[in-house]
Amino acid sequence: MISKEKVLQLIANTLEEKNIFVVSLSISPANSIRLFVDSMEGVKIEDCVRLSRDIEHNLDREAEDFELEVSSAGLDMPLQVKQQYLKNIGREVEFFDKDGKKCQGSLVAANDTHFSVEQTRKVTVEGKKKKQLLVETVHLAYDEVSKVKIVIKF
Repeated sequence: MISKEKVLQLIANTLEEKNIFVVSLSISPANSIRLFVDSMEGVKIEDCVRLSRDIEHNLDREAEDFELEVSSAGLDMPLQVKQQYLKNIGREVEFFDKDGKKCQGSLVAANDTHFSVEQTRKVTVEGKKKKQLLVETVHLAYDEVSKVKIVIKF
């Protein structure tokens, strides 16, 4: 079976040259390699082709047959690594909090341990007839949410 370490070694130079980071890499027992990448500037098709060639030309199909898929992480995929959070600061995100409640807000910060989302909600204020908008920042550890996705707006 082909190892993740081997694949990462094969693409290391291209990742560094193009400032691309790996979002996910999976290799099935049948040697089906699935690589999803991203970068702060976006991933071009040429980048995916180059990564694919880095792998394809350095693995021996005679020794181990494999299937290969290299793609950019799409907007429909959940955020998986810290770099994706940093790239998407300022965008609207949707997530499930620790209570399983679906929440939405603007991603305002991210670091190694947690990310912050600014949420706006209407609350009843004593002595006022109309509900008032309350803006609060919620700080969440990456392991406190099941998935975080970008809200696509048109």
